[in-house]
Amino acid sequence: MKRLRVLALMHPQLVPPDTREGLTVQEASESKTEYDVVQTLRAAGHDVHPLGVQYELLPIRDTIEELKPHIVFNLLEEFHGEVLFDQNVVSFLELLHTPYTGCNPRGMIISRGKALSKKLVAYHRIRVPDFAVFPIGHTVRRPSRLKFPLIVKSLIEHSSVGIARASVVDSDEKLAERVVFIHERVGTDAIAEQFIEGRELYVSVLGNNRLVVFPIWELVAEKRADGEPLIATAKVKHDVEYQQRHGIDTRAADLPADLAAKLIHAARRIYKILELSGYARLDFRLDAKGQFFFLEANPNPEIAEREEFASAALAAGVSYPDLLGRIVNLGLRQPRPSST
Repeated sequence: MKRLRVLALMHPQLVPPDTREGLTVQEASESKTEYDVVQTLRAAGHDVHPLGVQYELLPIRDTIEELKPHIVFNLLEEFHGEVLFDQNVVSFLELLHTPYTGCNPRGMIISRGKALSKKLVAYHRIRVPDFAVFPIGHTVRRPSRLKFPLIVKSLIEHSSVGIARASVVDSDEKLAERVVFIHERVGTDAIAEQFIEGRELYVSVLGNNRLVVFPIWELVAEKRADGEPLIATAKVKHDVEYQQRHGIDTRAADLPADLAAKLIHAARRIYKILELSGYARLDFRLDAKGQFFFLEANPNPEIAEREEFASAALAAGVSYPDLLGRIVNLGLRQPRPSST
């Protein structure tokens, strides 16, 4: 690949230092994706310019006009404090006719809504948990079809925001309490879905039209207490000390070949159904009967070198520098709106 000018968009507080010396493990973890991407692309010979953006689009336009990057590496997970607004940044890049990495705006909109994505996937006869949406300002009334236990989440937030052990509820009283918590503390509508007791599986997909599906990965908690449900809480995802204390890890899932093949086939279909592009991680639960349920899609998931996406790629023989190179190439090749 030729030497490229790369503008890397990220949150201001996550602009990485040139070195991790002096940082605690937790501090280094918070910006690990940004650090890994910037340093790896620079090591590959590219001219990488990190830009922290949060509330204004003007700095993006000004930097693009000055730098004239070949591509924007999009590491934003929200904009202006709203998770749904990150697709507006990508739409803005399309208006500027600037190539970018990751998912297109339409795929981001469709997949960010947990209810909408489940409805679309269920329409195509792929199994999803039963669910109901509880909007802010409405009385919490559980539909009779919705059976306990349930897990209560934000309808639109990702990265396990608002998810804790208390998210799994077994009564109408606890359901109402947790829905109110999401409304008041997270500030979004809530979704309550059937809690599938079993294994949590992640399927990483790379591509625009021709897709590559990496080996299936699994969340494990080796020190989990008997009877404690396995859920990807915010602590499980982001708290390094908690991960070490409870033996939290992700690794290649040991599955029968026929089941793995069915899951990979479903992942390919879902990626297309939700109109995703670039790269995404699809989350599933596998119950004791061997039935898998689609939970949600994560466009532009974490791609730090030791996170599950890059680890799954490595298991398929794709090194981290090669993975980032493929993501960049996909961004350069992705069809954009015509300038005419």
